[in-house]
Parts: sequence; structure tokens; C-alpha cells
Amino acid sequence: MIRLLLVEDQEIVRRGLKLLLDTQSDVEIVGEAENGQQAIDQMLMLESKKQLPDVILMDLKMPILDGVGATEAITSRFPETKIVVLTTFEDTQLVTQALKYGAKGYLLKDTPLEELMNVIRSIAKGYTQFGPGILEKIIAEQSASQIQQVPQELPPGFDQLTSKEKEVLRLVAQGASNKEIASTLFLSEGTVRNHISNILRRLNLRDRTQAAIVANTCISSLE
Repeated sequence: MIRLLLVEDQEIVRRGLKLLLDTQSDVEIVGEAENGQQAIDQMLMLESKKQLPDVILMDLKMPILDGVGATEAITSRFPETKIVVLTTFEDTQLVTQALKYGAKGYLLKDTPLEELMNVIRSIAKGYTQFGPGILEKIIAEQSASQIQQVPQELPPGFDQLTSKEKEVLRLVAQGASNKEIASTLFLSEGTVRNHISNILRRLNLRDRTQAAIVANTCISSLE
């Protein structure tokens, strides 16, 4: 059973999510919050009951304390709880900040239930997940100075990547999801996740976004 905390300031959205998620036999909603401070308070209360959530669905734009601040506070105290941020296509700067503070993925608010559940289950197992479209936008919006900080020569460990891992990295740079990569390369999604884990380890990178940025600086070597 996956214990879930819903954090969303719009009551109608929060109720809609709860109704959808309550239909899933492997999900238990252990709490709700309408702002980041309430989310922190809920975590403290759930900790005292030994019912900490496995996953938090975290809205980003909220009053009192937004999702970025709540993500920073919660991940520092409760590192075992995974956070997935709920966002709109315009919130890429906030998404980037939330990922910096430990969020394990993001989803658009209009994500279909089946895809939402796939992401929740994957995150609960310790994987990172990114909704379609936003990764490319995050990369495109990186400032010139940020991109220039990434070494233009091949990063250490690049020559250790297998040809298949380089193909996976090239598709990550294009913003492809694990499912899309699996379909393109005729692999299982589990194999794709293993390749991405190997890429991050060999290149000493923290997450998929960093891998995409690095890949874009050495794209000619991936072709």
C-alpha cells in the first residue's frame, strides 16, 4: 500500500484528485493540506502516528508557504518521503527549484489517472519521473551562464558509456520519457531505468535534468 499526502490549495482540485486516487486499491490517502506550512504540520503529525507518507503530491503555487519551500523543509527532515510536484507548463522555474531541493519528479495537473498512478508507483519504488514536455522547456530556459558552467569537453566517465547508454542519453536530452525511450529502442522500461541509473552514476550526475543538460553540450558525440 502506498501512503499518500495531497498538498493542493484549490479545494476543487484536491477533492478531484482524492476521488480519483481513492479508486486505486494500492493507495491510501493519509492526509491533505492546502499550503506548504500545513503540509509540514501534517508530516509532523503523521510522524507521531508512525504513518509518514511514501509519496507527496505537492502543488507549487500556494499561499503562506509555496511548494518549493515545503519541498526543501520536508526533504531535509523526511528524506524517505518522495515528493512529486504538480505543476502547469508555465512553472518551469519553480519546478527547477523544487528538483534542486529534492523533488523526485513532476507532473502536469491535467495528467490522466493511469499515467498519474504509473508515476506514483514508480516514485514510491525510488525512481525519478518527469512529465512530458517540461524537461525540454527547462533545458531551453537555462541561462547562458548556467550552461557555460557545464564543461564543453566530454565529461569524465563519458567514454565508459556503452553505445546503448549513449542512445538512451541522446533521447533523454530530447525530453523523451522512459516509456518513449523503451519504445524507440525496443527495450523494457526497467532496462531503460537501469541504463539511466548507470549513466547518472558514471557521469556523477544527480538527476535526469543534469544528464539532459550535459548531453546537450556533447550532442555530436552521441550521434
